[in-house]
Amino acid sequence: MEKPVLLFDLDGTLLDTIADIAAALNRALSLYGYPTYSVAEVVRMVGNGTASLLRRALPNGADNPDYAQVLAEYKTYYATHTMVATAPYDGILPLLDRLLAAGFRIGIVSNKFDSAVKELATRFFGGAIPVAIGESREVPRKPAPDGVRLALRALGEEGLNAFLIGDSEVDIETARAAGIPCLSVGWGFRSREELMAYGAERVFATPGELAEYLLS
Repeated sequence: MEKPVLLFDLDGTLLDTIADIAAALNRALSLYGYPTYSVAEVVRMVGNGTASLLRRALPNGADNPDYAQVLAEYKTYYATHTMVATAPYDGILPLLDRLLAAGFRIGIVSNKFDSAVKELATRFFGGAIPVAIGESREVPRKPAPDGVRLALRALGEEGLNAFLIGDSEVDIETARAAGIPCLSVGWGFRSREELMAYGAERVFATPGELAEYLLS
């Protein structure tokens, strides 16, 4: 039987992006005179895409009269500052090397805007991950299953022989909507306890632990 497709979330799963996200958010907020946030506070707000992040960060959310301008400022700045502090989590590159050597097909499905997803995937993983899909006009953000389905087709999987691997409740909900299992990881933006409360079946503490499970 062919090995399953492995679809990874990006932020909080493959890459530690939170410092750059927080920097872009705080810059956009401060330009319009709004309070800024600590990195720990920003961690609590991420997971549902850029628009959702700004809705949570701004007073009155999308009803704030500056919402559109602050969102645009965030996107413009982040687009040119995606890799200031961002890097793969410890153990991720060896994990991917082992999985690719074993014959797994690997893709990325993220709620980050699509151009940033593709840029980060190319910068950090080169051609090792050929399919990287983010939010766009054509692909709604997770937990909608559209990105998962698109990635599966792009990787030659016509059925549901796949896992979604992610660090948040959004990934659990997305996998459920797509009809595939979710493998949750505890090194990202949500704790093991939070993930279990959201319905995770199991939570992997390290990339090495995940590798042993997938390769066993």
